Amino acid sequence: MIKQIFGKLPKKTSSKSSSSHQNGEGGNTNPYHTTPPPTTSNGTIPPPSSNRPNGLYEPLPSFRDVPTSEKPTLFIKKLTLCTVLFDFTDPSKNLREKEIKRQTLLDLVDYIATVSTKFTDAAMQEIAKLAVTNLFRAFPSTSNNHDSKLLETLDGGDDEELALEPAWPHLQLVYELLLRFVASSMTDAKLAKRYVDHSFVLKLLELFDSVDQREREYLKTILHRIYGKFMVHRPFIRKAINNIFYRFVFETERHNGVAELLEILGSIINGFALPLKEEHKLFLVRALMPLHRPKCAAAYHQQLCYCVVQFVEKDPKLADTVVRGLLRYWPVTNSSKEVMFLGELEEVLEVAQGGEFQRCMVPLFRRIAKCLNSSHFQVCGSEFVIV
Repeated sequence: MIKQIFGKLPKKTSSKSSSSHQNGEGGNTNPYHTTPPPTTSNGTIPPPSSNRPNGLYEPLPSFRDVPTSEKPTLFIKKLTLCTVLFDFTDPSKNLREKEIKRQTLLDLVDYIATVSTKFTDAAMQEIAKLAVTNLFRAFPSTSNNHDSKLLETLDGGDDEELALEPAWPHLQLVYELLLRFVASSMTDAKLAKRYVDHSFVLKLLELFDSVDQREREYLKTILHRIYGKFMVHRPFIRKAINNIFYRFVFETERHNGVAELLEILGSIINGFALPLKEEHKLFLVRALMPLHRPKCAAAYHQQLCYCVVQFVEKDPKLADTVVRGLLRYWPVTNSSKEVMFLGELEEVLEVAQGGEFQRCMVPLFRRIAKCLNSSHFQVCGSEFVIV
């Protein structure tokens, strides 16, 4: 009787069989088991295979060959096609596919320039995805040879010897597409800010450390357009640039894009309303003036001087603050840098008012007296101009 009762109870499966089911044996697969995505030779993760039907990378028809009603759909398909990345470290690899992508990017650039309707939410999302996939990347560490490359640049070295981005044939077109999208009157800033958000802007600012000057020039223009179009991002952009300067001055003293960032700030400062906000004055004291300290200041001093003079022109009372800041970071053993400081001091005093000059007159003339005793003829000559 007891045996009959136990015989009717369900039998417990063995641990071996259960483990085989968890491992996907016996025709059952674990839905929570995922395999790591494959990577290309340059370490990037390729888009899903759905972007490449049947494993092939085939061109799409031109915008001229489809009806107007189908162009928005074709636009999104072309954007998706261009999210596929190729390895440019090997020039002989994927030549056909690289040319297809280049021609597709050219079609996209032309289409954005001639589009006559507002960009849809789906189109803006794909444009942002295209930029993120192609542009946002980590740069190799250049801490060992950064100083030597910088000195070569300052000495007027051959531009051809400077490092260039091997993927520039594609990157240039992606930058041009992004620039035309941001500058287009068909781009609704209220909708686009969902994708051109703070995270997007931060990644864009990180690219200013690129060794390729062509890339930094595009970034400078695009960021300036974003600052003008997306007013909600303006305080965030200024703060993010401040943080880059802080890290550069007080931590690394290595950054390739300080000059370009200062050019953007020159235009921003020029548009500041009067009277200047306290936030803007603090930016001058805490971010701009410490930029005189690094040894490589000659690489961006022209742009820095323009920004500083802009502040004094807008508020002459800041002349005393600027002069004392220059005296604080005055170079003692670097004659060429001392000549730069004297030139900037001359421009500041030209726009300063008499009352502000009297405030800093005593420490200023003490420094001038020391410069008159300098053994460097250019330092002495510059002092006579100021006096």
